[in-house]
Amino acid sequence: MAVRLFKLRDVPDDEAEDVRLLLSEHDISFYETHAGGFGIGTPAIWLHDDDKQDQARTLIDEYQQRRSVEQQAEYNRLKAEGEQMTFFDRFRQHPVMVIVLILFSLFILYVSLSPFLSFGK
Repeated sequence: MAVRLFKLRDVPDDEAEDVRLLLSEHDISFYETHAGGFGIGTPAIWLHDDDKQDQARTLIDEYQQRRSVEQQAEYNRLKAEGEQMTFFDRFRQHPVMVIVLILFSLFILYVSLSPFLSFGK
């Protein structure tokens, strides 16, 4: 019976590709489902048979542990070199977009809270 091994929603493309490659290198048979046209499906990597589920889960857990350490080291390196993207960097690159998003957020906050603020009047 097929078993879902790895959810792909919000997973970076390079990580998904690494997982596919890892499974292929270890001769683990899998297939992939996508979110579909409306994005309501479940994008995931599935195993055809659950015989190799434990092996696949162990491989992915080890990979994610290594990736976590690597990504944290990369973040720390960028931060130490002053290259890590900050809010002010984004503001300098796209000032209009940042202002529009802030104004939109304030509008949503106002619409959400205004009934409660005028409740006692």
